[in-house]
Amino acid sequence: MSGAPARLHRFGLGRILSLILLAALIGLRAWDPAPVEALRHKAFDVYQLIHPRDVAGDPVVIVDIDERSLGELGQWPWPRSLVADLVLRLRDAGAAVIGFDVLFPEPDRSSPEVAAGSFRGLDSETRDKLRRLTGHDALFADAIRDAKVVLGQSGYRVSSAGSNEGSVSPDGLALVGEDPRPYLVRFPHLLRNLPVLESAAQGRGIFSIIPEGDGTIRRIPLVALADGAIVPSLSLDMLRLMTGSDAIVLKTGAGGIQSVGVEGLEIPTDGKGRIWLHFASAGSVPYVSALDLLRGSVPRERIDGKAVLIGTSAAGLLDLKITPIHPATPGVELHAQLIESALAHTTLYRPNYTALIEFCLAATLGLVLIVLAPRVDAGTLFVLGGMVAALTIGISWYAFAYQALLIDFTFPLFASLLIYSTLVCTNLVTVSAERQRVRSAFSQYISPALVEQLAQSPEKLALGGEERDLTVLFSDVRGFTAIAESYKHDPQGLTSLINQLFTPLTNDIIERRGTIDKYMGDAIMAFWNAPLRDAEHETNACDAALRMLESLTALNERRMRESTPDHPITPLKMGIGLNTGPCVVGNFGSDLHFNYSVMGDTVNLSSRLESLCKHYGIPIMIGERTALAVAGQFAVLEIDRLRVKGKTEPERIFTVLGRAEMAGRPSFRELAVLNGQMLAAYRRRAWADALEAIIRCREAGRAYGLDEFYTMYVGRIRHLSDNPPTEQWAGISIFETK
Repeated sequence: MSGAPARLHRFGLGRILSLILLAALIGLRAWDPAPVEALRHKAFDVYQLIHPRDVAGDPVVIVDIDERSLGELGQWPWPRSLVADLVLRLRDAGAAVIGFDVLFPEPDRSSPEVAAGSFRGLDSETRDKLRRLTGHDALFADAIRDAKVVLGQSGYRVSSAGSNEGSVSPDGLALVGEDPRPYLVRFPHLLRNLPVLESAAQGRGIFSIIPEGDGTIRRIPLVALADGAIVPSLSLDMLRLMTGSDAIVLKTGAGGIQSVGVEGLEIPTDGKGRIWLHFASAGSVPYVSALDLLRGSVPRERIDGKAVLIGTSAAGLLDLKITPIHPATPGVELHAQLIESALAHTTLYRPNYTALIEFCLAATLGLVLIVLAPRVDAGTLFVLGGMVAALTIGISWYAFAYQALLIDFTFPLFASLLIYSTLVCTNLVTVSAERQRVRSAFSQYISPALVEQLAQSPEKLALGGEERDLTVLFSDVRGFTAIAESYKHDPQGLTSLINQLFTPLTNDIIERRGTIDKYMGDAIMAFWNAPLRDAEHETNACDAALRMLESLTALNERRMRESTPDHPITPLKMGIGLNTGPCVVGNFGSDLHFNYSVMGDTVNLSSRLESLCKHYGIPIMIGERTALAVAGQFAVLEIDRLRVKGKTEPERIFTVLGRAEMAGRPSFRELAVLNGQMLAAYRRRAWADALEAIIRCREAGRAYGLDEFYTMYVGRIRHLSDNPPTEQWAGISIFETK
């Protein structure tokens, strides 16, 4: 029993998941849902944009019922007599075949016999003369009979559309192989032209085009099943007349339609009898205006021997289609491009076996990744993957550009990318689990920052340090011993209070990129600019200190709301010391137990500043380097010059009252000036001037909580006034005790 799990572990979770994913992806491709098909189509669209079809000659011309023609000759539909003139003009100009991309399903309302019955005020003689005139539909039918004309028909997927009269004759259709009906595009109903017109035409063809799911036209059915019978497309029946064919040959295999052909021309299709169009650049198909043709201003050589399609580019007639190369292509141009492509043998081809090629390619690439990924490094695998991707796209591009064959590269690459991502993710999960084991093993002994470093780089597990400029913070709760005494019968309550205090304070430090060094009872030690460098460590440290005071205020407010007369609450107060300077930072301790910490005079002074907060009656005290670095970004006020035990040089100390918004207030700027005047008078022994300045400082700084600070200075000045200092006194306060 133990052998199987061991073999499974050696094979790897990533490989197992990747094999399952590969099988699922092959199944997805066999199902071929809309998103997979859409991705494939978009790739083919890009190919069309990069390499549109080259046009050799112009075997097709479009007679355009354009905006200018409609403006001159009136709105559509035109009188059939005018359309008959159009046909006769084309016949006389030598058109090889004429195809209509428009329908004539109803009698011409402008015809004389219709006018005779509908016009009011006509006398009997005039009405009889009109009725004896040849109708416009008859004129149009005579014109059609004298030329090679293919009338367009429209397929509808809504069975109630149009008229269901008549039948569709399958004459002239030769079927080779299986019955094609189950595979063809279906239209439950077919809208036809007037019987008098269809009986006069030499051909009839459906011009309906069904867009893909995204609304883009990429394929056109050459044959369709409409109204229960197989009918050719408009373009195909025009090709039949151009080539002089008696029949259209439809070949069907086990996978569906294989090809559709006329004499001397076999066109490969997809399984539903649709042709993939290789679009030429916009503007490559020649257009002539119907107005110019009727006026006789079109040279004969533009029509002679060519297939002519009559359609419209007018936006108001709603026959604009979306194609891969243009968002608004006249529908008639699609039929023209199909005829051009078929005659030039440049139609695109996507036989059924291409799906098998894509299956095999995806499976091969996936298996190669599954085998190689655990054996080679990430860089090699990335390069190898890039080469395989380039080769896959190259093969697909070559097939398109030089063989007119559509082979999808998106699915094999997408499958490979998913498998690669699965292997990478499972590897990351495995590595993360290993690192978590390291964290769990060492988190009881060393700081979280070092645990993370060790998890990432275990080689750093050694004693030693480096010198770096840091900003060090010490904080301590004032009178915490007395507060703890009040919880002597409720140790759980004291524990809850500590957690409520340390949680927001720790978050304030961490969120401003600080590193917690240690907790010491009710005190916190932290530092900035290590282990990760921070170019704004002084700013972040000052901001964290202000946030800590804000969090303490919020905690006190919450505790006061919870207090009762039987259980009064003593508000918590805190002192914070900040100092910036050179420190040694690294792993300190013994071979058995060590911590990531900092050492140096900067640390010692920061600790002393925190303890002196209660002496000066202010919550935050910062060293001179910190103050100079954040000047202008915070409301900084000088406090004193002092020398602590163990230091020979005096240090200017400051406090931080607020952020930049406070520093910009006129009241604070006034306070800073007055405070400077007070300190200057104090240091030159002008006691009276100093006391007078303190009065003004108190007035200006009433909103900044400095009363206790200035009270301290009043007491100090009075003492010095009664006990004058020596001549060597330079306004420096000396603190010999810690």
